Amino acid sequence: MVRIGLRSLLVALVLALGIAAPPIVPDALRPAIAADAKNFEPLTLVTATSHENFRVEVAADDTSRAEGLMYRTKLGADEGMLFDFKTEQMVYFWMKNTYVALDMIFIRSDGTVVSIAEDTTPLSEKPIASSGPVRFVLEVVAGTARHIGLKPGDHALYRLIKSGAG
Repeated sequence: MVRIGLRSLLVALVLALGIAAPPIVPDALRPAIAADAKNFEPLTLVTATSHENFRVEVAADDTSRAEGLMYRTKLGADEGMLFDFKTEQMVYFWMKNTYVALDMIFIRSDGTVVSIAEDTTPLSEKPIASSGPVRFVLEVVAGTARHIGLKPGDHALYRLIKSGAG
């Protein structure tokens, strides 16, 4: 008698039916896979007193936006993730499966910072909402906004932002 585990049975069924399924990745391997997939782009935050440069990964599709920074155990001080929703809308985030405390910076299409959720709680499922319609959300290490003096009304400069302060 052949014994087969439930996961193996499901994989065999998916293959037999020709169903496209995402790869099954154990949680322990997700940070290593995510770290290897980094493709950074430049983004600058312009405050009243400075221009702060960051290297951001861009989450521009449903899959990458859903994963975000989940399962990461570290994030560099000059690194972040920029979520692009393509159009302005109210957005809601949470910190489920996110181990790094973050600042979430909510940004309109023109680069204007609308609001900032500072020092979010890792692993929390409490919703975090933008205070108005935004196109982008920038996640950076917690404390960054306070450290650089970022406030609503300041600007982000990025290749997809049509206009902004310089």
